[in-house]
Amino acid sequence: MELPELAARWMHALTPTAYIPLSHAEIQQALLDALVELPESPESVADRLVSLHATGPDSLRATIEVLSPTFELPLLARLSSAYAHYMRMDAFDQQEQIKVAIVRAKQRVERTLKVSEARFKEVFASSALGIAITDFDGRCVEANDTLAEIVGLESGADLVGRQLIDYFHPEDKAALAASYRQVRDGHVERFRDQRKLIREDDEPVWVHLAASLLADADDEPTHHVTMVEDISELHLLQRSLDHQLLHDSLTGLSNRQHFITQVERRIGSDPITLYHLGLDAFSVVNNGLGHETGDKLLKIVASRLRKLAEEKKAVVARIGGDEFALMTISDHVTSTIEEIQATLAEATFVDDHGIALSASIGVVDRPAAFVTAAELMRCANAALRQAKARGKRQWALHDPHDDARRRGRYALAASMPGAWEHGELEIVYAPVHDLETREVLGAVARLHWDDLSHNDTMALADSTGLSLPIGKWLLREACAQAARWVAEFGDRAPTLHIALGALQSRDEDLVADVKRALDETGLPPEQLRIALDISSVLAGDDNAVVLHDSGIVTALDGFRGGHDELAVLTEVPVRTVITRAPAPTPDSPLRQAMRDLIATVHSFGVRFGVDEVHTLSDAEHWRSAGADGVIGLLPALSADEVTELLTTAPSPPPAAS
Repeated sequence: MELPELAARWMHALTPTAYIPLSHAEIQQALLDALVELPESPESVADRLVSLHATGPDSLRATIEVLSPTFELPLLARLSSAYAHYMRMDAFDQQEQIKVAIVRAKQRVERTLKVSEARFKEVFASSALGIAITDFDGRCVEANDTLAEIVGLESGADLVGRQLIDYFHPEDKAALAASYRQVRDGHVERFRDQRKLIREDDEPVWVHLAASLLADADDEPTHHVTMVEDISELHLLQRSLDHQLLHDSLTGLSNRQHFITQVERRIGSDPITLYHLGLDAFSVVNNGLGHETGDKLLKIVASRLRKLAEEKKAVVARIGGDEFALMTISDHVTSTIEEIQATLAEATFVDDHGIALSASIGVVDRPAAFVTAAELMRCANAALRQAKARGKRQWALHDPHDDARRRGRYALAASMPGAWEHGELEIVYAPVHDLETREVLGAVARLHWDDLSHNDTMALADSTGLSLPIGKWLLREACAQAARWVAEFGDRAPTLHIALGALQSRDEDLVADVKRALDETGLPPEQLRIALDISSVLAGDDNAVVLHDSGIVTALDGFRGGHDELAVLTEVPVRTVITRAPAPTPDSPLRQAMRDLIATVHSFGVRFGVDEVHTLSDAEHWRSAGADGVIGLLPALSADEVTELLTTAPSPPPAAS
């Protein structure tokens, strides 16, 4: 038989007996090479078979069966003997490899264990946290120096054999022992807690604990491991921050937030009385003697109020710059107010200055149980504002009905900016009547919003700081409308009258605003009359003089007939004064006085006008008293209504104004 054919038969017989990691072609070529080599060296063929991994239980039998017809028995015997030898050698090699692998693995485990132990010892020794390993009886088996330092010992060795729990505060021992038992019994994996340790020198130390189980090689729990972090400084800092959060930094009294919390606890359960104090004229001290003196005085006031609160078992707080609050239980209001004023009135020498104070006080006495603390504080503040409006050293009791009325007004004031932006504020025009001729002299531009009068609207604007921008808007828009009337109706166009509020009358930009409005709208200056609030002129403002010099006719609004106001008429060039007063009826004792006042005004060459005159009888009373004109006799009209009226008017109004 040819050798290639024999090699193929050998390959097919051999491959089922063992896994040989070669392709069939590669196996057949290797066996062909072995057949060539077999007659000369059967030992090398045996070595080749073992190297090919033809080492299955039936591999030698299959080989002999295939080769015996071709090769002699002695040669095959040598092959079998060599095959057995190389099989033993291969087994020895594998055993040696396994042995080496085992030794190397053991060495790696030992090195890893040594490294792990070294790392553990390093972490244990150098950790910033105190670490203690205790048995289940609570005795320290091992502890690091950090823990020893926390409890006031020299080294961790000094803790060995001691009960760790003995270093905790007596009030905490029972709870901590229960926590350790829960970890030991497997109810929880670990516990964390914040507790107080007692050092060897009996000083307390606040620590954060974390405790868990330590298991042996068989994963059986044998010890507790406890991590201890010293947080004493953090605890003191937290307490300091908590105190600062709830107390005023200058006086040490409770602050507003803390006070409200205490009020909330009392509402509904006790008959409380709340006093809201505002120091009178404290700004005089700050501005006159300096803020440092003011701060010292506040500390003295706080000290006195604190003493009074202790005597009355009350709660006191500083809730604003110069404002304090006091809450009492079952109190007599007038007596407490007298005590407060007496406490503050005692003269105090601060930086060689003898200072005495008083307070305006708002009081809410025994509020309803359903009221909130925030609402109670608001009511007390509202009462304080009422007291301040009455003067110094006054007090006011909260009136729910008056408060409801004022809140409605404040709500309107707060909504005014939005109303203005959305075009809800309108400009209307009230006719000015001459009392002798009954003719219309002009039209007063006024604001109209939500059924409020012009004066009420401007008062609300003053409270929100809008009076100045709204006044400028009114001036510009009214001038633009008056210019359109002049362009359309010529001499028949009404003269425009504008009454300014107190803030706008004192505005440094008023003259520039008026000139800008005239320039931008094209309204002739002679068609405009500006009425300034008389308080601005009395304060020395020169806007009236500058406007007059610019060719604009001026008037003084809010005239009451006082000596200073009459003196102003000799110094300021104005055309008219405007007052608001009840009509001088014939049976009024003030009728002659009013006639004399009007005559005096006329003697200065100034006309006398009256606003808010709504009936013909009142107009007649004013005419008989000598007044020249009135406003309000007819309802105010919109710009379109005035335009329609001018279009249908049979004759122009007289030129006098």
